[in-house]
Amino acid sequence: MNGDIETLETLSTEYKESMPADLRETKSFDWYLEEVYEDPKIARNAHQRVADMFDHYGTTYDETEGMVEYLLASEDPLHDGENTFYGKVIHQSIHEFVNKVKSGARRLGPERRIKLLLGPVGSGKSHFDKQVRRYFEDYTLREEGRMYTFRWTNLCDVVQDQDPADDTVRSPMNQDPLVLLPLEQRQRVIDDLNENLDAPYTIQNDQALDPESEFYMDKLLAYYDDDLQQVLENHVEIIRLVADENKRQALETFEPKDKKNQDETELTGDVNYSKIAIYGESDPRAFDYSGAFCNANRGIFSGEELLKLQREFLYDFLHATQEQTIKPKNNPRIDIDQVIVGRTNMPEYKDKKGDEKMEAFNDRTKRIDFPYVLSYEDEAQIYWKMLNNADVPDINVEPHTLEMAGLFGVLTRIEEPDAETVDLLSKAKAYNGEIDEGDDIDVKKLREEAEQKAEIGEGMVGVSPRFIGDEIAEAIMDSKHRQRGFLSPLTVFNFFEENLEHHGSIPEDNFEKYYRYLETVREEYKERAIEDVRHALAYDVDEIQRQGEKYMDHVMAYIDDDTIEDELTGREQEPDETFLRSVEEKLDIPEDRKDDFRQEVSNWVSRRAREGEAFNPQDNERLRRALERKLWEDKKHNINFSALVSANEFDDDERSAWIDALMEQGYSEGGAKEVLEFAGAEVAKAEMDD
Repeated sequence: MNGDIETLETLSTEYKESMPADLRETKSFDWYLEEVYEDPKIARNAHQRVADMFDHYGTTYDETEGMVEYLLASEDPLHDGENTFYGKVIHQSIHEFVNKVKSGARRLGPERRIKLLLGPVGSGKSHFDKQVRRYFEDYTLREEGRMYTFRWTNLCDVVQDQDPADDTVRSPMNQDPLVLLPLEQRQRVIDDLNENLDAPYTIQNDQALDPESEFYMDKLLAYYDDDLQQVLENHVEIIRLVADENKRQALETFEPKDKKNQDETELTGDVNYSKIAIYGESDPRAFDYSGAFCNANRGIFSGEELLKLQREFLYDFLHATQEQTIKPKNNPRIDIDQVIVGRTNMPEYKDKKGDEKMEAFNDRTKRIDFPYVLSYEDEAQIYWKMLNNADVPDINVEPHTLEMAGLFGVLTRIEEPDAETVDLLSKAKAYNGEIDEGDDIDVKKLREEAEQKAEIGEGMVGVSPRFIGDEIAEAIMDSKHRQRGFLSPLTVFNFFEENLEHHGSIPEDNFEKYYRYLETVREEYKERAIEDVRHALAYDVDEIQRQGEKYMDHVMAYIDDDTIEDELTGREQEPDETFLRSVEEKLDIPEDRKDDFRQEVSNWVSRRAREGEAFNPQDNERLRRALERKLWEDKKHNINFSALVSANEFDDDERSAWIDALMEQGYSEGGAKEVLEFAGAEVAKAEMDD
């Protein structure tokens, strides 16, 4: 122990500083009126507050995709990146969701719609929904996100039959204090607020008081002879409202407990039977505002598996969305203000979409697709996140392991391309950004073709990250059980193959196709493993740099139609075309495309020079690959390939050097030995055959 321990005093101080200073204070209505004139955003509605929340935590603009990335999802600043989201398709979905919320903030229509997150199991829609709720809680604790409500006080002084236990009553719907003003006077205040408001929206509030508050207002106005000032000064206190899902305060996650016996009171509230004996059945004070819509007021309503609800039960959402009101049994209507979010999986959506009786409900939803990730490197980041957030045993994840797991997942999700020149693996690589300038692959066209072929959208079917994550976890524990200190792609592939047919979410019709995709991934991994072994056998950083500089000198001379000084004689000579082609052929660049490639790398070098960056061939993926392959051709004749196929020669100095070189690439010692056995034999066989 280093002596730096937390004390109760420091923990208490830190907690106190994280809470709003006015959290437990009460203010007067006069104070609130002055405060909203100073900062009109305090009186925002739910859509406006949620929209501002997304911007508050930061944004970046992706010019290539034409979308905004929100840092609460792309970086998760509150939790040090623990809950980040990966994949352009996911951030496109989040961008679309926020756009709908922002449109609702401007009263363009989406404020009267359910934001329906649609996607396959494990696509991240529930995770995102939860993330939004967590950030909304934090935002309302901050100065920028503050909101207020009110409570009635000293009621027993005026209302003769008031239960002493109800002398102080909080606004049951947590309404904004402005609703205490009659509409005409309230509108004058709101007009003033909008004059001072710096926002892309305007403040609006034409809500009626909830029935219980309306009851108290009528009683108090009668008592004070319609003197509103006396009512508000003597019987109203303003209090800070902070969203808290655990307290069911401005946040509510709804899922009925019994799907076969659903009751609308779960949404709208019910009679408070403990108060009936005191107030009578029809008295508004005898109503329990515990319905999900009541709890979510001023914030976010989140409906889990929304379309699994019975059709009749979903009708309650019609008024909640279109009219922004609810109508409980035996109670007047109640105005609501909330962002209504629903989540559903594909089977339920297809069922409800085809139901003619659901036309009105479907018309009141705004669908936001949450597909699976379609870039295998982004998919690998999901698994890295899973491992980073877990208590993973001391085990080395070998190079390519998670990327190849992600590639398998992506292959099951993307549509087979129509073009004869592009196979499924090439398409997956294109989606991953692996496109050379000379490649005849149009990603935009591939996406458009896929959208036309897919039933709902590309990425809405396939193997889920949960299945892959579960098998990675099993492979880790199996490796530890067998005292292997590393996790390799080969082990993960074996678990995929063994358990594919045992996973309930994978249709039997897809087994054969998915096994074929798994073989494709095995072959891709073999090619990468072979490259790693070649790299270990022949790689020389200084030689790569020297050859790279030589190549660029000759390219520049070729482009400028100039000569170059011979390294040995010092005489001026024409660019060495034989040398140039020996590099370019390693990338299968044909003769008629050589000028394009040379101009490409020339432009890259010039751009780097303008930015003050020194030339390094390692920084150009295509040039690096070409030089590495040429280096291999130059050095392979000096390699003892018989040692590669001799599994018992691990103590040999040459073999030990290869293992060390593989370890420099990120392999463990055991993993290096495995890849030498797996790919080294392939390398040796190919070269010895030649």
